[in-house]
Amino acid sequence: MWISSFLAILLQVSLSAQEPTQTSPTKRNYSEVKPPNIILLIGDGMGLSQMSSALFYGEQSPNYERFPVVGLSKTSSSSHKITDSAAGATAFSAGTKTYNGAIGMGADSTAVPTLLEDLAQQNWRTGLIATSSITHATPASFYAHVKLRKQEFEIAEQLLTAPVHFFAGGGIRYFSNRLDERNLLQEAEAYRLRIDTNALHPRKWNSKDRYGYLLAKGGMPRMLDGRGDFLTAATQMAFSYFDNFGQDPFFLMVEGSQVDWGGHANDGEYLTTEMLDFDQAIGAALDYAEKDGNTLVIVTADHECGGFALVSEEIDVPFQGSRRDYDSLRFSFTSGGHSATMVPVLAYGPGAEKFSGIYENTAIYAKIKAILAEH
Repeated sequence: MWISSFLAILLQVSLSAQEPTQTSPTKRNYSEVKPPNIILLIGDGMGLSQMSSALFYGEQSPNYERFPVVGLSKTSSSSHKITDSAAGATAFSAGTKTYNGAIGMGADSTAVPTLLEDLAQQNWRTGLIATSSITHATPASFYAHVKLRKQEFEIAEQLLTAPVHFFAGGGIRYFSNRLDERNLLQEAEAYRLRIDTNALHPRKWNSKDRYGYLLAKGGMPRMLDGRGDFLTAATQMAFSYFDNFGQDPFFLMVEGSQVDWGGHANDGEYLTTEMLDFDQAIGAALDYAEKDGNTLVIVTADHECGGFALVSEEIDVPFQGSRRDYDSLRFSFTSGGHSATMVPVLAYGPGAEKFSGIYENTAIYAKIKAILAEH
């Protein structure tokens, strides 16, 4: 009798072990039904020394230390060993090497489709944020197609019909009080594009509308001049917009535009304050990605600017002359322009491992496409 009971118990345990366990949905299950969101953060002009400045001049550990994957990008354009921002951003947006000054154009001056445009056709939500004008080289390269970056009035016209669902930056002068007397701010209403020129006011998001914030005549003010937390706040507002339509994946490009401008000016304080601000936006992106579980975050630069370095101070020692103090830093620049040095690439999230190594800047586009092809 006891043998029969014992065998029955063994059979029950065996069958129980073979039954699949019921678990709550996991991040992995979530990623299998929806492609990962893409957040691409571009520190314009950001080389390793610019990143390093955040180590020594910030009040806390930089957010970029949170990335598990690091790579290097080669930045030359098709026309020059040293790229400009237009060719550099077009490499990211369209995966093609092009000439300096080209916006969404190939080396033969013909328009090339951008990642943002491709994804919008696949029902993705898209966004662009910059501390420059929204018509400046980097953001423009994701939605516009002109032969020369200086065609910002034409770039603004293209934004009216471009598949950009959310944007924030400066550039009011390209939309109103134009020499051709067109008022693109008014024309935008016909395209269900709602543009606010006052502040980052929260809205009740409508799925059929697009939203823009133009908060300066040209580029946004410098951090030194009181810009405040615009870049991080705009990034978080973009997440609020995207989360309202959670069934749709999103692509968001965020540019710390003025890291570059500090390099051009050979102004170390300008550069480092912009770098620290950009790092805060990086932190907001990582916080979102960690909570969401299905978001890829990539941080890189289009090029380095200024030949910037953190070097030792020279101090006078009584009776010994001057010597280098390796515990005191000062800013050093070798150029007022861009350089040809490689720039960092950082990645976190689904497919992040693909971004290790050394490769051309166009490979960033190709790696994103490869990750999306897997979902």
